[in-house]
Amino acid sequence: MPKEKSRKKTERGRKKPTEKPSAEKIEKKEVKKKGVKTIGLEITPPEKTCEDIRCPWHGKISIRGRAFKGVVTSAKAHATAVVEWGYHHYFPKYERYERRKSRVIAHNPPCIRAREGDEVMIAECRPLSKTKRFVVVGLLKKG
Repeated sequence: MPKEKSRKKTERGRKKPTEKPSAEKIEKKEVKKKGVKTIGLEITPPEKTCEDIRCPWHGKISIRGRAFKGVVTSAKAHATAVVEWGYHHYFPKYERYERRKSRVIAHNPPCIRAREGDEVMIAECRPLSKTKRFVVVGLLKKG
């Protein structure tokens, strides 16, 4: 006869008794929500606060990879900014340079709310949608 394993019967679906949080714990949670986290870049955080989950300062998005400075060319879509910056590409055959530009679609959090013509700093994050892989981190100059 095979040995039977003894299993403890557990009551599923019942809530475990929980302790009520003390006043100190509640205060710490409130401070954490209202506070601004550090994102690893030397840039001043925005003065406004927001409830956006995809905000690098007040939400859960973490910054990694590359960071760029650019100018917002379009901010028509909801919480989205198209950021553009120029660079020079060298042609060895002709020994000359040509002007090129890079355009990136970035998430524009409500606490920053960059407009057309503003110079902004964007940083790479996890994919937020099909085309968004960057988030606006700060406003450098109003345009």
